[in-house]
Amino acid sequence: MNHRIFNILFPVVLATLQISGFAQTDRKSITLEDIYKARKFSSKGVARLQSMNDGDHYCQLKKDSLNTYEYATGNYAGTIVTSKQLIPAGDTVPIEMGSFEFSGDESKILFATDDEAIYRRSSKANYYIYDLKTGKLVPLSKNGKQRLATFSPDGMKVAFVRDNNIFIADIAAAMTNGGPVTEKQITPDGKVNEIINGATDWVYEEEFEFSKAYSWSPDGKKIAFYRFDERKVKEYQLTYYGDLYPEQYKYKYPKAGEDNSVIAINLYELASGKTTPVDIGQETDIYIPRIRWTEDPGTLALYRMNRHQNKLELMLADAANGHTRIIYTEENKYYIEIDDHWHFLKNNREFLLTSERDGYRHIYLYDMNGKLVRQLTSGKWEVADVLGVDEKNGLVYYSCTRTSPMDKDICMVSLDGTKTVKLNKRTGANSFDFNKTFTYYTGKWSDINTPPYSAVYSADGSEVRMLQDNTKLREIMPQYQFSKAEFFSFKTEDGLDLNGWMLKPPDFDPAKKYPVLFTIYGGPGSQSVNNSWGSVSSWHQLWAQHGIIVVSVDNRGTGGRGEEFKKCTYLQLGKYETSDQIEAAKYLGTLVFVDKARIGMWGWSFGGYLTLSCLTNGADYFSFGIAVAPVTNWKYYDNIYTERFMRTPKENKDGYEDNSPVNHAAKLKGKLLMICGMADDNVHPQNAYDMVTALVGADKQFESQFYPNSNHGIYTGKNTTWHLYKRMTDYIFGNL
Repeated sequence: MNHRIFNILFPVVLATLQISGFAQTDRKSITLEDIYKARKFSSKGVARLQSMNDGDHYCQLKKDSLNTYEYATGNYAGTIVTSKQLIPAGDTVPIEMGSFEFSGDESKILFATDDEAIYRRSSKANYYIYDLKTGKLVPLSKNGKQRLATFSPDGMKVAFVRDNNIFIADIAAAMTNGGPVTEKQITPDGKVNEIINGATDWVYEEEFEFSKAYSWSPDGKKIAFYRFDERKVKEYQLTYYGDLYPEQYKYKYPKAGEDNSVIAINLYELASGKTTPVDIGQETDIYIPRIRWTEDPGTLALYRMNRHQNKLELMLADAANGHTRIIYTEENKYYIEIDDHWHFLKNNREFLLTSERDGYRHIYLYDMNGKLVRQLTSGKWEVADVLGVDEKNGLVYYSCTRTSPMDKDICMVSLDGTKTVKLNKRTGANSFDFNKTFTYYTGKWSDINTPPYSAVYSADGSEVRMLQDNTKLREIMPQYQFSKAEFFSFKTEDGLDLNGWMLKPPDFDPAKKYPVLFTIYGGPGSQSVNNSWGSVSSWHQLWAQHGIIVVSVDNRGTGGRGEEFKKCTYLQLGKYETSDQIEAAKYLGTLVFVDKARIGMWGWSFGGYLTLSCLTNGADYFSFGIAVAPVTNWKYYDNIYTERFMRTPKENKDGYEDNSPVNHAAKLKGKLLMICGMADDNVHPQNAYDMVTALVGADKQFESQFYPNSNHGIYTGKNTTWHLYKRMTDYIFGNL
C-alpha cells in the first residue's frame, strides 16, 4: 500500500483564490458535472520535456510527431519522427507514439504500442524499433506481447520479458540490411505463478515500487536479473463477472506472516551464455529491494534486507564470479524504508545515499569501502528526494522540507559540503526536472491556493521562460466561488502539535454552526497537509458550497517531521493515528462555528481504514463516514508493507487485533457507507466482507456499495467513476 495511492483520492484538483471583483449575479455554483464530466477545474500541466544528450535541446511529443526544441528559447529545432513514418510493413495505420525510449546514442527509438495493464506498475505491449538513420521500423518480436523492453548500451540489442522469461533480441541485421530480428531466450524456467525471471512478483512491484527486475551492465556484456521462486507463496483468487460463468483469476499474494518468494540474483554473460549466481547468503527469508550497476561494469551493487526490514546491507558483487562483500550496514530500532536515492560516482571511488540515522532523512557521502566521507545535509528537516548529481561541477540537487513540513524546497549542496543554496524563490510545492548536462531544468511551483506555474530555468535558478501559468483556470475560479484554504495547528491533550488545513464555505458566517467533514489518508510516511495544488480538490469546494467545513489533519505516522513522529506507530498501526484524528475532532468541536454533533470523515485505502477506526473507536466524536477500499485487519494485507510496521501476526497478535475495526464494530453509532471494488488485487474485498459480517453480527445498520471487476482505483467499466462520486456526494449531502 504505497502511500502514493492517496493521489487517486483527488482526481480533480482544487482551485482556491479570493473571491473578488465579481458582482453577486456573476457568481456560479459548482456542480458535480462541472468536476467529473466537463472537467472545468482541471489544471493544465506541461508534457515532460525529455532532455537530449547535448543538454541544449529537449524532445516533446506532439499530436503526430516527436519534435526537438531549444531549452533557452523554446524554438522548434526539428522533427525526429512523424506518425507517417511509423507505419508497419503491410499495414496502413501508424503505431502509437505514447511511450518511447531512445538508445544511448539517440540513433534509435523503442515504441510501446497496444499497452495492456497488469498491475499498478506493470504492463505488456507490442514494441517497435525505429532507426533514425535508415528510417526502418521493425517489430521487436512477433511471438507475443513483451514487457520491460530496454536497449543495450550500444543500442544493437534489446532485452525484454515474456511469459516470465528474459529474451535478448539482436536488432543489428534488421536495422542495417533488412534482415530479421533474432531473439534468444536466456532463462529456461519461467512459469506463471511459479517462477519469474526479469520481472517482479506482485508484492515487490507494489511495495518496493519497481517492476523491471533486470539491468544491463554499463558495457552491455552482462545482464543482472532477479529470479523469483513463488511456488510456496499462497494464491489469492479474484472473480470477474460478465460471462455466463465468471472468470476466476489466481495470483500469488503473500499476506502478513506468510511465505514470500525465494529470491536469487543472477548474472548472464552474453558472449558465453553462462549464468552465474550472485552470493546473497544462505538465508532465504530476506529481501533484495534494489540492484544497480556501479560505474565499473565489473561490479554490481545490491541492497539486502532482513524480513523485519530493520537491517539493511549494501553489498558489492564481482560480476566475474558472483562473490560479494558488504560495504555498508544500517540497523534501526523500528524499520528502514527503501528509496532510489543511492548514486555511484563516475570516479568509482564514492557513492551517495540517504539515511534517517540522525533522526531526519539526509544525504551522506561514502567511499567504496563503506567509510563515511561526510554528511552533506543536516538539520531538523528532511530530504524528500535526490534530484540529480552534477559530477562535473561537484553538486547534488535535492528536494526537502527545510521551510516547513508542508512545503517542498529545492536545494543544492556541493560534494565537498562547503556550499548549500536554496534555488526556489517561492514558498510552496517546488519540483525540478534537470536536463542531462545540468544547465537547464523545468520547474513547477504551486501552493494550496494557486494552480501550478511551470517554467524553464537556468542552473542558478534564474527563470528563462514561462511554460504554463494556468491563467484561464485562475480567472474562472472566483466566478465559481472557490474558498481559500487555510492552514492551522492545534495541540493534543498529550501536548503534541498537529498540522491541518481547513476549507470554509464561501459565505462563511462565524455566528453559524457548520458540520465538518474530514478528508483523510494518514498512512505511514504520507502527507495530506501540503502547501501544494491538489491537496484540496474541487470536490471539496463543492462540499464547502453546500455549507460543510472541510478539514484534513496529518496524524502521527505521517511524513515530513522526522523519524520519531513517523515511526512512533510501530507495532500499533492505527492506534495513534486514530487517537490523533479523534483529538482533531475534539479540538474542532470547541470552535464556536462547528456543530460538534455533525463531524464526519471519508477516506480511501489507509484512509478508509482510519475512517472505520474513527467511527468505531471514536464513535462519540464522529457521526458519519465513507470508507472506500478499506483495510479492516492488517493480517489480510501483504507482508512487506504490513510487517514493516507491525512484524508478523504471530509476533504481534495484540497489535493486529486491537487495531482492527472488525473487532470494534459494536461501537458504531453514526452513519456509514462502505465501498470497495470486487476485483481489488491490492486491498482485497475480503476486508470489506469481514467488516460487513462484524457489523451485521453487532446489529449495526450501514450502507454499502460494491463495484464488480474494479480494482483498487474503482474505475473499471462504463460510467464507474461518475457513479462512484455521485453516490458519495449524495450520501454526504443526505446525511451530513
